[in-house]
Amino acid sequence: MSAALTELINIGYARAALALSDLTGHRIALEVPEVGIHHIQEIASKLQEIIKGEVAGVNQVFSGPIKGNAILLLDREAALHLNRLLTDRPDMAGFDGAAREVITEVGNIVLNACLGAFGNLLKVQVAFTVPSLQIESAQKVLKTITIHDKGLEYALIIRTHFRIRVSEVSGYLMIILGVTSLETLIGELKKWEGRELG
Repeated sequence: MSAALTELINIGYARAALALSDLTGHRIALEVPEVGIHHIQEIASKLQEIIKGEVAGVNQVFSGPIKGNAILLLDREAALHLNRLLTDRPDMAGFDGAAREVITEVGNIVLNACLGAFGNLLKVQVAFTVPSLQIESAQKVLKTITIHDKGLEYALIIRTHFRIRVSEVSGYLMIILGVTSLETLIGELKKWEGRELG
């Protein structure tokens, strides 16, 4: 399942990279070095290990046969560096209105591409809400999501690499699901694998 999931997300990332390249005029590559599935109770400690301090979290709720939350998480320095690379504003040191817009749009493109790939390739309808940006600790971002929906129990954590010019920016894409949605996703992935092999 992990290999099929990685392949599916890579397809989504190829679309996101193309959209970001068109938007910015810079060649951008997006890679998925690793994917893991974790219980929601393990996520807070897992995030503390991988992301320190304040984060920029772009959150999008999605619904359909598979429903939950998708979040792109970038630590403060990674988010600001990505913004500088995309906008050619070398003096950029904080999250002003323009920086927030850029990071939200990047998150929107990446999340839509991945969720769109889920919908298109798994032959399920997925609807999305407008993404929102939070600048605070990863734990607070996670708490906000799980308070709103107690049914969320698992998270796919996808380590993400943006390559822009000679720079590399790392972040994490989290897709948080309930038990039923995870079972549906696994079942649909198996069908997709069967179609690919067939």
